[in-house]
Amino acid sequence: MARDTRGTIEIKKFSDHHVITQANPLSKVLRRVGERDLDDPIARAEKALAGLSGEFKRWMRIEADRLSAAHAAILKHGFTNASCEELFRAAHDIKGDAATFGYPSAGAAADSLCRIIEHAPELDHVPSDLIAHHINAIQAIVRERTKLDTVAMATELSRQLRGIADQYLKHANRNRPDHLEAILAPSIMPAD
Repeated sequence: MARDTRGTIEIKKFSDHHVITQANPLSKVLRRVGERDLDDPIARAEKALAGLSGEFKRWMRIEADRLSAAHAAILKHGFTNASCEELFRAAHDIKGDAATFGYPSAGAAADSLCRIIEHAPELDHVPSDLIAHHINAIQAIVRERTKLDTVAMATELSRQLRGIADQYLKHANRNRPDHLEAILAPSIMPAD
């Protein structure tokens, strides 16, 4: 059965325009709270995140191990569609989770690895050491994150890996100008 909506719309006519107003049907379901009872959803989210933070290191280790397993499968069986996809997904997941979990340098290294996988014309021709160095760097950053002197070193390592990856991609795509534009674009990964 349709509700009766007559009388809920008001039209005010002016010489050069009309103003149409409608009663707010949500005003019947809103509950007013006192100022001291206000809920702060950001504070609640930060509290929940702090409660989970003890798990971050374990979760990052699981993701880093997944990346290593994907790389080991490639070393054993070569580059297949499935193995390339798993390597990319593992690196992409680290790229997405790392900053939230407190490992921004691992995220930067994973971003660089994702760029290699996305932009290399043929993954078979990517120097195996370039991929291995990215994976080893991510493993080391996750493993050594608790030591105070490693943050600056991890940041510099990620920066240098990105530079080497970009040099390789520029060379590998020198005849593909459409890819060069994407390769030369600055990273969108958050800085430390």
